[in-house]
Amino acid sequence: MTEEFVIGFTRQAIELTLSVALPMLGVGLAVGIMVSIIQAATQIQEMTLTFIPKVVSIFTVLILAFPWIMDRLNSFTINLFLNIPQYIQ
Repeated sequence: MTEEFVIGFTRQAIELTLSVALPMLGVGLAVGIMVSIIQAATQIQEMTLTFIPKVVSIFTVLILAFPWIMDRLNSFTINLFLNIPQYIQ
């Protein structure tokens, strides 16, 4: 294994992690901003008001994006296992 391979493999793993997490993080951010704007406008400072919509929206996006996430993770893992002989040379 060369340094270029290790850096490239690590880069692929980080890119995969970010692309899989991005839908949930993006929706959580958007819902959090919307709830914060509503709280600022109405001056309601209830902690559950921010928590419940975020959890529900993130869970919904996770359910909707789950097939895509599993496809990405599955293809990465299959590629990893198929190339093990090349990695150990």
